[in-house]
Amino acid sequence: MVRAGADGGPEGETVRGRGDTSGSDGTELLPRGYRFGDWEVTEPLASGGWATVYAGRPAGCSAVGPAEVALKFLPTAGLAPRQARKVAESARREVELARRAGHPRLIRLLDAVVVSDPDRAFLDGAIVLVMERAARSLRDLFDTGVAEDDVPRLFAEICEGLAHLHGSGWVHGDLKPENILLMADGALKLSDFGLATELTGTDGTHGYAPPMGTLDYLPPERRHAPLGERGVEIRPSADIWALGIMVHEAFTSGASPFPGATPMARGAAVQEYADGRAPLRIDAAVPPFWRTLAVDCLAPTHAERSACSAESLLARITAGAPPTRHVARRGGARAVPVTVAVCAVAATVWPLAVGDTTPRDAGEPAGVVRVFNADNDCRDRADRNPQCSLGLAIDPLQPYTVDNVVPTRVWQGDVLAVDCRLLRGVPIIDESDASSTQWYRVRLPAGSSRSSAWLPAVRTTDHPRVPDCPQPTLSP
Repeated sequence: MVRAGADGGPEGETVRGRGDTSGSDGTELLPRGYRFGDWEVTEPLASGGWATVYAGRPAGCSAVGPAEVALKFLPTAGLAPRQARKVAESARREVELARRAGHPRLIRLLDAVVVSDPDRAFLDGAIVLVMERAARSLRDLFDTGVAEDDVPRLFAEICEGLAHLHGSGWVHGDLKPENILLMADGALKLSDFGLATELTGTDGTHGYAPPMGTLDYLPPERRHAPLGERGVEIRPSADIWALGIMVHEAFTSGASPFPGATPMARGAAVQEYADGRAPLRIDAAVPPFWRTLAVDCLAPTHAERSACSAESLLARITAGAPPTRHVARRGGARAVPVTVAVCAVAATVWPLAVGDTTPRDAGEPAGVVRVFNADNDCRDRADRNPQCSLGLAIDPLQPYTVDNVVPTRVWQGDVLAVDCRLLRGVPIIDESDASSTQWYRVRLPAGSSRSSAWLPAVRTTDHPRVPDCPQPTLSP
């Protein structure tokens, strides 16, 4: 998918987006060829909580400018005055930042237009930001796999953009893979500045932002920051925290260093770490250089993290990042998730500790996982109630239904031996809306009808370092 801040804006921490402009998925909101100002819509790209993004081009035969652009529509019709002001303020921030802090590592804003179309009430008064069109986002790259030699360049370019942004007196405020775009020539650019905040504190080290952001990338201090008349306090170190999360994701197929099946659960793990009640666990797949850098970026307090400026991180990466040998890969685009069938399928408990890295002989399991049940009514039960049992699939490429499970049942906390991981099976979404296409091939005890079965990755919060499974054949 081609993106330009394609999610349309941030996920709210305490205030959620209103949905797309029409109340539907937004993909048929505007017809092809719709014109406004000097621009023309060609096709829909994406929609999110704040905006709908279309591909576009200059209108008319004599129009000048790039042949293809991205058109970010921010509607105001039908909004309460307070909501409309928030949309207008978001657009104003993007325009102001583009005017004062332009840089090759920041997506370029080409135009800003207010639509006047009384015949289309849902569009009349909409604010449209016309931007460079990108080829894909960093999230897309994480999903398909990062080329080994590209990791230092990618993070160096992110740091270039951040160093300029911070040096110009701004904090991005919603840094995440979806808001980092790759152009057709491979160049990387930061985008989506709807939550960008100008540093206006008395010492120029902090600013005030709306109490919003994407939960998985918020630093500990933002989660419980006091809300004043001007918003919550934010500093450049918030972007450094997000950078540390993304370094970990680059080597772990997009997995967070904090366990949990939902953003809220991972947020609780962040707080446990920040309060000193839990260690920071970096996946073994992250190489030593990047592990050290991620740990520095993820220092639990702003004071500790402030030593890691974007400029100093850029210097470290350009001077010392070694060639990368092991980078997690995924295949293809994401499939649409399907709902988990909680199948009534005896517990398999293995005497191995989670995270065991003892060398194994041929034929021994490569790792272990502990089963996680996202159902709140089952997670704290110890009676192995049949209603709280979870199914293991026969075939991860077939629908996850009662006809596709083995007789063996598992429960919350069971530890299963793992042989390998399948990256692209049937996509599963659990009771908490966590979704994944990944499955683990787990071993069954002696006497079972089968030697192995498949556990959906959403049924564990562990990320064992195990080999990729060969593509399985269909079950007979």
